[in-house]
Formats: sequence, structure tokens, C-alpha cells
Amino acid sequence: MDDQLSDALAITRLTGHGRVALCNARVPLSLLADGTPPGSAIEGDGLVGVDVVLDGPRVAEVVSKGSVVTDTRIDLGGRQLWPMLVDAHAHLDKAHTLGRAPDSGGTHAGARDATSRDRKAHWRRDDLLARMAFALGCAEAHGVAAIRTHLDSHQGQAPETWAAFAEMRAAFADRIALQAVALVPMDAWGGDYGPELADLVATQGGILGGVTRASGGTHGALEGLDGLLDRLFTLARDRDLDIDLHVDEAAQASALPHVARATIRHGWQGRVTCGHCCSLSLLPDDDLDRTIALVADAQLNLITLPTVNMYLQDREPGRTPRWRGVMPVAELRMAGVPVAVAGDNCRDPFYAYGDHDMLDTWRQSVRILHLDHPFADAPILAGPVPARIMGLDAGVIGAGRRANLMLFHAYTLDQVIARPQNDRILVRAGQCCSPPSPAYAPR
Repeated sequence: MDDQLSDALAITRLTGHGRVALCNARVPLSLLADGTPPGSAIEGDGLVGVDVVLDGPRVAEVVSKGSVVTDTRIDLGGRQLWPMLVDAHAHLDKAHTLGRAPDSGGTHAGARDATSRDRKAHWRRDDLLARMAFALGCAEAHGVAAIRTHLDSHQGQAPETWAAFAEMRAAFADRIALQAVALVPMDAWGGDYGPELADLVATQGGILGGVTRASGGTHGALEGLDGLLDRLFTLARDRDLDIDLHVDEAAQASALPHVARATIRHGWQGRVTCGHCCSLSLLPDDDLDRTIALVADAQLNLITLPTVNMYLQDREPGRTPRWRGVMPVAELRMAGVPVAVAGDNCRDPFYAYGDHDMLDTWRQSVRILHLDHPFADAPILAGPVPARIMGLDAGVIGAGRRANLMLFHAYTLDQVIARPQNDRILVRAGQCCSPPSPAYAPR
């Protein structure tokens, strides 16, 4: 019998029915919640041979390879076993509008205009529910454990979008953990609408956010930014809400130090996340060092979106881009700043591609960001770090943790990166479940 079919049948038959041991698995050390089990050796690319015992929906124990002798066993033959991954920055409300929204030309300004026009024309309950359900179906099929989505929350749109999100969060509650962030230009927090939106977000258990530019403007100098940040942080503190911002998504922009200082000023260290921060990579070394030190002092969490920023940044017709548009991840990590990778947009004016597959995002990120040579701890950027940013028990394998797992037909990290792993086998809450991706509708 084909190995893939044999594994799938065995896991389907045995999981979800009491204790079962997934034996002779290889797990990246960076994805083990409790480190190396006693008696286990770390291989050259940071892999550890283990037996993982499942008991219903949770992991009962993780022990050294060959330790389990009494439980019902499935021998994985040294294949890679990972936790399901975490996407801490997405846009479910924009997703899958490609082909309907006006063409963006692949530029940030064009995408903003195309999205605005599509939102005003189409974003009603049924449309939002249909596209969100499709997106979440894709994520479920690829083994995503959790998603934090930013929701366009302009006045007049926010109640409908947040209500649709709440319906999806309830529908997928036992499959994908969902969080939402209010996304508006910074000046929206400065007017009468600010408290109204903050109250809506608080009622929904969400997160305050925004983009560090003015309405209709571009990233760069924003007059009165510090005052707007003070207003946002005050609204967040009054409601005990975290903050998640789109920051400096351009070659030249300088809002990040202002966000860091506002975080310290308001005592919100550890509760603020900043995505994109593209302009960091073009700073002179001395300026970069000072900015990173300030970011570390503010205990900011940073999220890089390599696929989307490479698509949008430095795009001009007839000209090959000269820079990557991604943040300086190596330097930030060396300074102790938590950095995650995430998927961002999917088949919409801001990014024409994608399939809500965090493993694919991670594989591309390793190559784009040079997270290899060595790549032993690279998986942490798509598992434990984004899970901690979201405050979730996810993205790792450990005793007492939810048994959300992915089995690959690969034995080493370079093999995981080399192939798309479309034949991965999923175990969600202790039961084998590998649903197909939802089909595209004919056009």
C-alpha cells in the first residue's frame, strides 16, 4: 500500500479513540513546547526524534523516540510532524475580490483605490460571509490553527463587517481560532467616530488598530501623528484592548519610532504589534540600530509580510524592482524583538495570489528573508511567535496542548521547504481530518 494512503488510513482509524502514539516522528526543536525530551538527541538541522502520545483532542506526552511501548502505535518512519501554524496578519474581508474589483496595477495606491471602490459597491453581509467562508475553508484545508484578521472599519461599514466576522468566528470556533483588528487611517481615531468604533471593537472582543497614514494619503510624514497615537492609546487603555498597526509600508516612512515612544509613554509595552515596517530595511546602519533599540525597549511585536510586500513595493511599469520591501528580520531578532511571518492579503487588489496556506508563506519567507544556513529555528516565526502575539496556546507540540498537527512526507527541513507538501496529513483536535480546499466557482 502507498505510504501516504497507509498513514492516512491508520491515523484516521486510530485517532480520536483514546490514547494513540505517533512514534518515530521528527519535530523541529523550535516547535516543541517543552524543549528536548530526556534521552533525545538534536539532529543537525534542529530536529528531534520523538514519540507523541495523543489522548483524545490533546497531546498527552512527548517523549524520546522509541520510549512508548504500550499504547496503540503508528510508526511515522522518521517523517516530519509539525503543529498547525498561525497566521497573525490577514485580511479576510478583502480576500477573493480579484477579478471583481478594479485592476490595481499591482501598486499600493492602486490597490487602496480599487479596494475602496469594491467595498462601497459590494461589501454587504452575504458577500462578506461567502468570501470569508471560502478563505477559512482554504485555511482549514491547509492546516492553519489560528488567524488574526484586520477588518476595514470605516464609518458606515464597520457594523456590517464586524457582524459578519462574528458569524464566521462562531461557525469555525472548533476549527480555527479567529481574532479581528479594526483597520482605519490614523486620523479616524481623532474625531467623534473614534470612541464609537472603539466601543464596537470592545463589544466584539477585538483589537484596536489602524494604518499610520491619513485618509486617502500615503505612508510618510503624517502631521499630528503623536496626538493621534495618544488618542488611540487612550481609547485602548480605557477599554483594556491591545493595539495592532500597519506601519511604514513604503520605502521612506518614519512612524515606527513614534509608535514605540507612544507605547512607552502609555505603559502599553508587550501589547502593541506593528506589521510591515518596510522602510526599516533602507535606513542607514546607525539609524537602524537606534530604531531597533527603541523598538526593543517598547517591547513591540513585529510582523513581516514578505510575499505581499515584495509584490507591492518598488513596482513601476517596465522596471525590475530594486529592493525586497521586507523588514530587517535578522537584526531585529538579534536585538530580542519578537518577529513573525504572516500571509497578509489573498487574491485581492493588494496581492493577486495566495491560498491562505501558512506553510507556503513560511517556505517562501525562509528563502526571501534568508532564514536558512542554518534554518533550525526558522519555524518559530510561523508557530510559537505568532501564537504568543495572539495570546494563544497554539503553534507548538507539547503535553496538555491541543493536538492540532501536520504530518509531512518529508524527513528534513530542506525537504519541507523544497516541496509544497500538498499531501500533508492533518490531525485537528486529535482526529484525522484533511478536508479538500473549496473549489473555485466558474467565471
